Amino acid sequence: MTTPAVLKFGGSTFPAPHAYTDLAEALRQRIEDEQRPMAVVVSAMPGDTEKLRTMLHEANPQPQEATVAGLLTLADTTSAHLLATSLHRAGVTATVLAGHQQGLVTDSTFMWAKVEQLDAEPLRRALAAHQVVIVPGGQAADRQGRPTWLGKNSSDLSAVLVAAALGTERCEIHSDVDGVYSADPNAVSGARLLPEVTHDTAALMSLYGAKVLHRRSVRTAKQHGITLVCRHNRAPFPSGTVIGSEGGPAVGVVLNTKSQVLAYDTAAQADLAHSVFHTEGIDTVRLEDGPHLVVVGGYLDIERFQRLHELPAGRALGIPVTEITGSRATTHIADDPEQARQLAQKLHDALPGPTTGIRAL
Repeated sequence: MTTPAVLKFGGSTFPAPHAYTDLAEALRQRIEDEQRPMAVVVSAMPGDTEKLRTMLHEANPQPQEATVAGLLTLADTTSAHLLATSLHRAGVTATVLAGHQQGLVTDSTFMWAKVEQLDAEPLRRALAAHQVVIVPGGQAADRQGRPTWLGKNSSDLSAVLVAAALGTERCEIHSDVDGVYSADPNAVSGARLLPEVTHDTAALMSLYGAKVLHRRSVRTAKQHGITLVCRHNRAPFPSGTVIGSEGGPAVGVVLNTKSQVLAYDTAAQADLAHSVFHTEGIDTVRLEDGPHLVVVGGYLDIERFQRLHELPAGRALGIPVTEITGSRATTHIADDPEQARQLAQKLHDALPGPTTGIRAL
């Protein structure tokens, strides 16, 4: 079988149902041009996952994690089937492989599941019979076949895992941002696009909360030698940044107002909390200048998590803003989102320019 292309399309690709028709036609044309099959990972339409979360919490304010994973992932399944039927209409053979059909087995940490086994055979069989195989992002199953979730915004990770299973060297990530910038261009003026960064640099930025790519997806891509190509999700799908094994020193500023710095009474408490968060698959950064911990990216009921795991209660200290200089990260703390944005702008304005030999990230 010809090596398939592996593509991922984020939720912003599908603002309305007609977007599936548009993408189906673009995929049909690419298949005709390249004469090879495709594995396509898709996210849910904007807001669909949160609608399900709201309904779930109205039924039960404190649902079991297995129930959350089973329900929220249905939004991505819906998106996959909408693309499948649009491809059928365009004359393309396509099928959907849900989490329990992909050969991807995880542990039973339902909300931030860790991959234990990756069997390529289900994907290969499906690609032998169809021009396009569609994978709902973020889905997997444990050894009992129960639905598990790879975590918030984990469609990138799904795409990289599909690429690894199929042995492809490239994975194309489509979103409303065409690549890696020196800061969030929606929050910081003058942010600059970088055409090339290393896996390590992209992973460091993601660790501190940059909305570049899912952090585990970058680490998995490095592990399997996969180059990530960031593209805009509208035709003609221009590429902005290539993430791979090569790239120069980089500088940048990371701002994610959903992240939070927690303060503990002692370093031992902060170390314990860091260990437990990490074990449960939640991205945290232990800061060195005090008993402080950054919980990255939000989407977590921190108080409930701490109670469930009998952790000391960390006090909310503020929002982290992190300078990245090569492999070094320095985190500052702002009181609120507006102060954090202003601090990010100030730090970014002080970065060395692109002509100094250090690349703006």
